[in-house]
Amino acid sequence: MADNFTRRDFIKTLSLGAAAIAMPRSAGAAEKSSKPNIIMILTDDQGYGDLSSYGAKDLKTPHTDALMSAGVRMDNFYANCPVCSPTRAALLTGRYPDLVGVPGVIRTYKRSNWGHMTAEATLLPKLLKPAGYHAAIVGKWHLGLTAPNTPIPRGFDHFHGYLGDMMDDYYKHRRHGINYMTLGQKTIDPKGHATDLFTQWAIDYLKQRAERPQQPFFLYLAYNAPHTPIQPPKDWLKKVKDREKGISDKRAKLVALIEHLDDGIGKVIAALKKNKQADNTLIIFTSDNGGQGNVGANNGGLKGAKQQMDEGGIRVPTCAVWPGKIKPGTKFDQVAMTMDLFPTICQAAGAKIAHKIDGVGLLDGLLGRKFEIPERYLFWMRLEGGGYKGKIYHAVRHKQYKLTQNRQNEKMKLYDLEKDPGERKPLGEDHEAYKRLSDALARHIAQADKIPWQRPGK
Repeated sequence: MADNFTRRDFIKTLSLGAAAIAMPRSAGAAEKSSKPNIIMILTDDQGYGDLSSYGAKDLKTPHTDALMSAGVRMDNFYANCPVCSPTRAALLTGRYPDLVGVPGVIRTYKRSNWGHMTAEATLLPKLLKPAGYHAAIVGKWHLGLTAPNTPIPRGFDHFHGYLGDMMDDYYKHRRHGINYMTLGQKTIDPKGHATDLFTQWAIDYLKQRAERPQQPFFLYLAYNAPHTPIQPPKDWLKKVKDREKGISDKRAKLVALIEHLDDGIGKVIAALKKNKQADNTLIIFTSDNGGQGNVGANNGGLKGAKQQMDEGGIRVPTCAVWPGKIKPGTKFDQVAMTMDLFPTICQAAGAKIAHKIDGVGLLDGLLGRKFEIPERYLFWMRLEGGGYKGKIYHAVRHKQYKLTQNRQNEKMKLYDLEKDPGERKPLGEDHEAYKRLSDALARHIAQADKIPWQRPGK
């Protein structure tokens, strides 16, 4: 880690004990905002088992693991979709993605584009700014390639990152030959590995905000790692191969890409400490969907992978750290989704939500207070082209029961996740939950069908 910042220092900084909390404020602290800074870290295609704290034996992720132990870990947390764009839409709107026009992946060409965020959708920065926040995104946007569906027109004060979906090369930063790297609303052409660039740009932003401690900030740090292409720096790959004897080339590349990502996260946290921002910052970490099976991802023994509605495609490693507020080493075991982070962040920021959302604020539960998520049905859907030929597929969960499919023409299967977490033994269609969940899903589909997912007239 940068600045000789060890894992012990990291945990000490984030997991403030009673004595540390009681210490008097340092000189100049009175000028700091009483509201927390908020950093939302989103990784891309990180599987449920691709952290050493989640059971990986061939992978070392000390900095992310330190986050997991320094706050509350959420082991029953789900992405809103098994692919990128819809989950990002849910995070930034607090709504089911198909209800804001993003049922599938937003891509470079119209023929393969399956989403267009509605003008009516209210994004998180629009609520945080009246609460006094400066809002920034560093990294991958993936919710639109042209204004008004780019970060600045949608409410962010600062954008330094990548507008597109995947990069064809981590060093060249192109997709189909087009450069989507952007600062503000201007195309740029930086040099270096994308993970290193996003890390440094986040550090630069934190340094800038340290000069204005009276204003809290929201930083959405969206890495594109470990999404394909699996392209770690050569020295990181060599380190993994030297350490993990017998590891396959495919797995070694993914492990190296994740370890390089973890190192970047560590450098960002080190910058927080250096800037004296760590003691007043809420950090949330999660992934946009499960790991991709054909590149060697580890989904923690869960069935399925990215693109699938099985648990391995949508269940993701998640935690929240807030020194002096969230007790270190705790767990929040209730079932939650990406869209719930929208109102949770608003709760922490004191931002008011005056419009309809689908997410539920989790802050009381994360803080260890008595809290129960209201009983609800949870829905997943994906509309996609390619081999899916523009067809949609779904999943729905209520309590322990989950009704799911991985292709539109596949018969839906019902599982009891309490008794069968591996989704190996489908229950019959005569089970009372089968019709009940089917009916709930039908009502959701009818609601979503009213929302256009392509730009009118295009």
